[in-house]
Amino acid sequence: MNVTILDDYQDVVRTLRCFSKLAGHEVAIWNDHVRDTGALAKRLENTEALVLIRERTPVRAPLLERLPKLRLISQFGGGMHLDVDACTRCGIIVSSGIGTGAPSYATAELNWGLMIAGFRHIHQEAAALKAGKWQAWPPGIGLRGKTLGIFSYGRIGAVVAGYGKAFGMKVLVWGRETSLTRARADGFAVASSKEELFERSDVVSLHVRMLEATRGIVTAADLARMKPTAMLVNTSRAALIETGALEAALRAGRPGFAAVDVFEDEPVLGGNHPLLAMDNVICAPHLGYVERDSLENLLSAIFDQIAAYANGNPINVINPEVLAKK
Repeated sequence: MNVTILDDYQDVVRTLRCFSKLAGHEVAIWNDHVRDTGALAKRLENTEALVLIRERTPVRAPLLERLPKLRLISQFGGGMHLDVDACTRCGIIVSSGIGTGAPSYATAELNWGLMIAGFRHIHQEAAALKAGKWQAWPPGIGLRGKTLGIFSYGRIGAVVAGYGKAFGMKVLVWGRETSLTRARADGFAVASSKEELFERSDVVSLHVRMLEATRGIVTAADLARMKPTAMLVNTSRAALIETGALEAALRAGRPGFAAVDVFEDEPVLGGNHPLLAMDNVICAPHLGYVERDSLENLLSAIFDQIAAYANGNPINVINPEVLAKK
């Protein structure tokens, strides 16, 4: 089959062990990102199986309707980037595994690294040192004894809470009742309200699942409640925060700092984002799950789905109506 892999930003796919699973197929890998539907349709015109790496490219009806040769989309996990109903109408099978339920430790580790780097000014001090300066920034802030606010105690939130406990932090949790029940069972304190979480925390770490219902769940009013010495950490999804609210809050001084790994419109190229111009923000280019072992596991599962389809026995099909038609 003609297989296309989109958005391999780091040109890493061919270096993974699992890439050998595509032996015998014609494989095209694109390292850049294309937004224009016409250009993307031209790029994919001969594609029979499309590999999506997480949510990097939206795939919706205007594109799908221009791809008559496409028969399979193979990805991992859910997301709002793919119009499954349009795939079904176009007769395209969507194979999308959901994994074992294990947390993304890579994301949790990056979350913690960003928190420490932000509070201790590591990125600014490293740049200053290269420029010939020594201890050029005001002293940073330690974590021990501070309050770590976990917004949604799911798989990743629970891991980050555990890191906080290991570092001697006071952990405070808020979220849905299921989150609060799990947090209590694990011995963590829960806030009486979302307002209390933002008011009391020295760090608020977001781990909320991105759905239409959670879009903008962190409001300007929430951020205004944070301490001027506090930090907001977001390795989840940018759209969880009300549009423009974080930039405005940081300029107003509440919170005093932020660490973000996600942006509403990715990739961010040319340094063209207001957060990148702020000295009190540490930004990363959505590196949360982008770690070699994580990518190996992710793409291995995606390639297994392609092999299963090629053998006439598609797996992890989330739109079985297409199979019924065939």
